[in-house]
Amino acid sequence: MNILQVTHSFHPCYQAGGVVKVAYEISRALVKRGHKVTVITTDGCKPRLVVKKNSDVDIEGISVWYFQNISNYMRIKFKIATPYFLPVFLKKQIKNFDIIHIHEHRTLLAIVAHHYAKKYDIPYIIQAHGSVLPFFEYQNLKKLYDFIWGDKILRDASKFIAVSKVERDQYVKMGMPEDKIEIIPNGIDISEYKTLPEQGKFRKKYGIRSDEKVILYLGRVHKRKGIDFLINGFSRVLNKYQDVRLVIAGPDGGFLDILTKQIETLKIKEKVIIAGPLSKEEKIEAYVDADVVVYPGIGEIFGLVPFEAIMCGTPVIVTDDCGCGEIIKEGQCGSIITYGDIAGLSTKITEIFTNPPDAEEKVKQGKQYIKEWLLWETNISKFEDLYANCLHTS
Repeated sequence: MNILQVTHSFHPCYQAGGVVKVAYEISRALVKRGHKVTVITTDGCKPRLVVKKNSDVDIEGISVWYFQNISNYMRIKFKIATPYFLPVFLKKQIKNFDIIHIHEHRTLLAIVAHHYAKKYDIPYIIQAHGSVLPFFEYQNLKKLYDFIWGDKILRDASKFIAVSKVERDQYVKMGMPEDKIEIIPNGIDISEYKTLPEQGKFRKKYGIRSDEKVILYLGRVHKRKGIDFLINGFSRVLNKYQDVRLVIAGPDGGFLDILTKQIETLKIKEKVIIAGPLSKEEKIEAYVDADVVVYPGIGEIFGLVPFEAIMCGTPVIVTDDCGCGEIIKEGQCGSIITYGDIAGLSTKITEIFTNPPDAEEKVKQGKQYIKEWLLWETNISKFEDLYANCLHTS
């Protein structure tokens, strides 16, 4: 098949979130299976990507077009892409593709792709990555987008990809028929965790003693990630353990100032490390040196962080209000807490500190579950089947 992937951001702009990694892994896996894959994206990143613009760039056999944004500030600050050359490309090239895979909802790229897909009768699939409901930031703008473009883009889609039951329910709330929704969980490349760094590297960088416990949050510092909930839970843990540190690692998504004030109000500043964005190597070092990884988000559709932590041998705690929570529960490979239950969170953390064998057994079960159900090479056939179904019924 000749497949077009449409995504706001792409490799190597991993600070833009999990969408980048998912789109890259899907594209790479499809190429390995013999398909021709083209990715259209933008150069939007912080800082702006230094890549060849508005022309074909080969990345591991993937044909990638990084379209230049008129304004990188608009892309980063308001998530509004302005790739002026993109419509010209799609008008000429879209007829060459068998199927279109649109990542995220409410983007200018989706508007243009929808327009030409309908004009030339090319079936397309939407994978919203948790963006289909108009909640959290810019709700009025999202509703306006839906009124002008979004609702029609959804209605005209051949299929929808959800990564969990949580996301399936989000599509249903938007009025999409359940029989058009396929659940395909995100995959993980376990080859990245075959050789782990020696313990102590991350601790040494941040002055954390070997006898201190480390609670790690890794991800975007955003309101919906539940980090304020984690900080409150951590504050309770300090009532029982003094030799413990909380590490918050990841790019600021507009919530860091609020968290900083919360930390100061609770008078726990000396116990909290704000690490900022980490490189790929630093992330693995952080996982290896953590005693527990907490993923406390609300309304999260999936989240690879807990599974990456498990592959590094680190126990995890996740909320029951996220897609990864349903998978962790199914695989019996971590601890589940209810979002907002501060006492419950602090209790789960202390249980992991006091009962290492139980935590180690859950990690062991998690590694086995990941190898059986969450590998890209396993899941990619599901994408192929979905594409073929769309072509058969179009």
